[in-house]
Amino acid sequence: MFRNIAVRKAQGSQFIADLRAAQPGGFRGKPVIGNPACEVNCRMCQDVCPSNAINFQDDDKRSVAIDLGACVMCGDCAPVCPSQKLSFNNDVKLCTTTREGLVVTAARPNLEPVAVSAELKRRFGRSLKLRSVSAGGCNGCEMEVNAWSNVNFDLGRYGIDIVASPRHADGLVLTGPISRNMMEALQICWDAIPAPKFVIAVGACAISVGVFAQSDALHREFLDKYPPALYVPGCPAHPLTFISGILDLLGVSG
Repeated sequence: MFRNIAVRKAQGSQFIADLRAAQPGGFRGKPVIGNPACEVNCRMCQDVCPSNAINFQDDDKRSVAIDLGACVMCGDCAPVCPSQKLSFNNDVKLCTTTREGLVVTAARPNLEPVAVSAELKRRFGRSLKLRSVSAGGCNGCEMEVNAWSNVNFDLGRYGIDIVASPRHADGLVLTGPISRNMMEALQICWDAIPAPKFVIAVGACAISVGVFAQSDALHREFLDKYPPALYVPGCPAHPLTFISGILDLLGVSG
């Protein structure tokens, strides 16, 4: 008993009371593109990026664009930049409702805000059940999905839960790049979810295939047929990123 009391005293309260205001220390979140000009003919940040998330929009102005849907947040780009143009902050509010909204530039430093869906708010604003499918993932994002309901984040306080059967679900949480071996199972799961329903793409692999862009073992037709209603970037995606995004999508305060 005394040992348990000592552990409790050392750890303190791990419950996060205000998920909206939480900012985890040490978290590598939104990329920040500074004002210093790139050195002539320098593409070192692009060369080291493992997921081709960095591009130059204008060769003359050297306008750097970072696609957060492809970025794995490794941070390798920042230290190699001789102009010290790139850095990351600890902002976890990274979700968008459009694929294009995940691109950050110096001219557009902020991601496109999540648009509240009046229809989803009306139907699921007080109760939302989600079925999680790992379509060839590495288990990084899958572990973070499991953390949504732990004592730290307690997503269930908002009436949002992960369910075991797609027949009990209102939406599909997709992780992983969608391998050929999983495409049929993914489709079967989707078909079993009763309408109305929607897709949430969680992690760089689900959004853009991440570091697996050159793989011939993938089949992404599912997302062509069913575009996600919410994009949750990260590698893996932080629980607070998803929570802030889904609450914004449903128009839930708190």
